[in-house]
Amino acid sequence: MRARDLAVDYETVSVDSDAMDAARLMADHKLPGLLVLDERGEPMAILPASQMIKTLVPAYVIEDPTLAAVVDEKHADRLCQALAGRRVGDCLSSKADPPPIADPDDTALEVAALMARVRSPLVAVATKDKAGTHLLGVITASHLLHELLGAGGMSSPM
Repeated sequence: MRARDLAVDYETVSVDSDAMDAARLMADHKLPGLLVLDERGEPMAILPASQMIKTLVPAYVIEDPTLAAVVDEKHADRLCQALAGRRVGDCLSSKADPPPIADPDDTALEVAALMARVRSPLVAVATKDKAGTHLLGVITASHLLHELLGAGGMSSPM
């Protein structure tokens, strides 16, 4: 099976999208992350759900997790206010790498190796030419795992 066969339509956001809307999109669709597109509509980064959560948690709690136990529910309910007025680009890690991009002709194993190498919950499938990068779809880790397990005829031990 080739990457083009595994790629599916997937929710994307732009670097200028509203961060709260992006968080709701992740939550509503139970997405492991979002593909972030640049101003030209080309894949720019992956915003993992864990990074979005990190944006919500105050830095002092990340530095000293014991402080999380003393934050009352009233204040915990306000965590999402940290996203108010912010863009998706503000939530990206300063060390965010470009997203992994598979060629449409890559095999499922090539996609799996790419995903494993960069530890990404998703891989963009795109063609590249002089005009730029053209997104065909996305392969998520769970979808790829499902396909690999189905293709290999693996069954559960019980």
